[in-house]
Amino acid sequence: MTGFTGNVPEDYVGQESFFEGEAPLSLGIGYAIVLGFGVFFSLFTLFLVWLDKKFNGTEITSEQFNTAGRSVKTGLTAAVIVSQWTWAATLLQSSNVAFAYGVSGPFWYASGASIQVLLFGVLAIEVKRKAPTAHTFLEIIQARWGNTAHKVFLFFAFLTNIIVTSMLLLGGSATVNALCGMDINLASFLIPFGVIAYTMAGGLKATFLASYVHTAIIFIALCIFIFLVYTNPESGIGSADAMYDKLQAVAGYSSTQCEEIGNLDACGGVVGNEEGSYLTMLSREGLIFGIINIVGNFGTVFVDQSYWQSAFAAKPSSSHTGYLMGGLVWFTIPFALATSLGLAVVALQLPVTADEAGAGLVPPAAATYMLGKGGAVLIACMLFMAITSTGSAELIAVSSLVTYDIYRAYIKPTATGEDILRVSRIVIGLFGVFMGLLAVILNQIGLSLGYVYLMMGVIIGSAVMPVAYCILWKKCTATGAITGAVVGQILAIITWISTAHGEFGEVSLASTGSNYPMLAGNLVAILSSGLICTVISLMNPDDYQFEETRAIKQVEEDKSGLSEEDLNEELLNRSQKWIVKWGSIFTIIIVILWPVFSLPAGVFSKGYFGFWVAVSMIWGLVATIAIIGLPLLESVDSIKHVVYGLLGWGLPPTAADFNSLQCRVMELEKMTGMESAPNKEAPVSGYDGTEAKDDVNITVAAS
Repeated sequence: MTGFTGNVPEDYVGQESFFEGEAPLSLGIGYAIVLGFGVFFSLFTLFLVWLDKKFNGTEITSEQFNTAGRSVKTGLTAAVIVSQWTWAATLLQSSNVAFAYGVSGPFWYASGASIQVLLFGVLAIEVKRKAPTAHTFLEIIQARWGNTAHKVFLFFAFLTNIIVTSMLLLGGSATVNALCGMDINLASFLIPFGVIAYTMAGGLKATFLASYVHTAIIFIALCIFIFLVYTNPESGIGSADAMYDKLQAVAGYSSTQCEEIGNLDACGGVVGNEEGSYLTMLSREGLIFGIINIVGNFGTVFVDQSYWQSAFAAKPSSSHTGYLMGGLVWFTIPFALATSLGLAVVALQLPVTADEAGAGLVPPAAATYMLGKGGAVLIACMLFMAITSTGSAELIAVSSLVTYDIYRAYIKPTATGEDILRVSRIVIGLFGVFMGLLAVILNQIGLSLGYVYLMMGVIIGSAVMPVAYCILWKKCTATGAITGAVVGQILAIITWISTAHGEFGEVSLASTGSNYPMLAGNLVAILSSGLICTVISLMNPDDYQFEETRAIKQVEEDKSGLSEEDLNEELLNRSQKWIVKWGSIFTIIIVILWPVFSLPAGVFSKGYFGFWVAVSMIWGLVATIAIIGLPLLESVDSIKHVVYGLLGWGLPPTAADFNSLQCRVMELEKMTGMESAPNKEAPVSGYDGTEAKDDVNITVAAS
């Protein structure tokens, strides 16, 4: 073949699309991933739950099922947050915006979707102060504002869960279809079944354990890909300098050269970017996407029960640090992955079409090119981990909403723990089936992952401020909250549709899916709602003291994680000040200071881009070590119990055991009139296997 071919690899010259309707993996591998992994992780997670029950004494009560005992520590809280926030879109849409806008796309995706988690830590602490026994955020709304507000925000909560679930399955089914040739509707049905079993059996704790394992696999795969792109020449790139040269060359291609290549979707300069370069933060469309991203993701964090559920489950001393760590660790997934795989597709001019990119197939294309079938399998596994971990969180979230906010609130207020468990498990099964049906319907309509991702803020953004006010602002009224949420949503939809019609002269998927209508709708949703809610509340302000929210009743008196020490007011006040301070600092850094300091660079120099890549690689490596290591470190005692139990060994006594023992000895001595031996001192601080033997004998004899 003659003519200009640019950076296009020889094997792909002349192709009209990357996958060309042919899957790189066999259908059998697709079934192995979707069904095999599903069965394996169900059995593995159920085994972990059984070990926890047998050797750590964890009983699956209704409280444990829905709150994990309210005693989850920092590391696992962070891992769960990362897992819940790592959607199919995190892996796929982030690379799509790198494909479209260059380096600004991954940055705005990461920063625009991590600040919500950082700031949600404030709500997580307030929940411990003002509603420590709640199971859902809607219970708090009902206790404060009554049944009408409760029903309105129940609608928004379910809408949020449906949107998140839609994106999971749209991205997942499209990728499985492209990589394995599996029918897209069949994939939509099979993917949810992998998580139903362990979620039904173990509840929130099982979801958390599975989420940790899934997160670990995602981060290991992330490190493989970013180091493959930037350190291995066989990837077709091999260094930041090589990536820079190729991207600059692509931006300089003329329209004639792009036609010769056969690639009209990511070839030549980027419209709206400084000098058309892929290597600049001066990107008009990238900034618009960033604003849409920020607004939309506030809705899918603040109005998603799964994030509140993690807040209820976390120990008060861990919730604020867990959310901050989770947000910072999560940042690196879209940022590093899209800066490597997303930019690689453009740099190598792989023939990925706009339709393939919109379906989320940019990372699969890069992975398949660089590692062949192994890369396709790795990205499919990575994606499956993201879908199933978030899917399980959505299952337990919807289950909690139906159980506590419909069944217990309106059908059977006297429901027992057994009733709650039974209904929870039934709902998990039913919603799992509904997830598959929903994905089939959306595929038939023609909605893509990218479209739903941009649209979500228009639909649910109006509920963000009222929900936040419920726990943060004592003056907010029910009338203000309801009016803000409902009117804000109506105004947002009207603005979205009218802007699309005004710009394109028609209302269609293409016109409503473009950036300006989405931007207008998203901004109106969150801003009008906040303004309406604030103004109406100030007209007749409430002076709520949160007495009813503190009195929300548990179904079973499980006080795990709710001791006086855990709910110490001084501790909670310090935690609140800490998360407000550091959450605000990191938000300002990654949303304002970072991009502002990048603007003077204009089009990045080779050295500046090398530093940018180095930051993404180091952040990814440190995040991987932290998110895998800390939960294990915090769970040493529980792991020790399980290992010793499996091996049939008696647990070695701890310092705490001997401290307690020596105190008991001293009590017995006082009771019997015995004098303390000369060597009796304060309780020991450690144990080396030989000390306190006499104390043991004294206690046994005295007993």
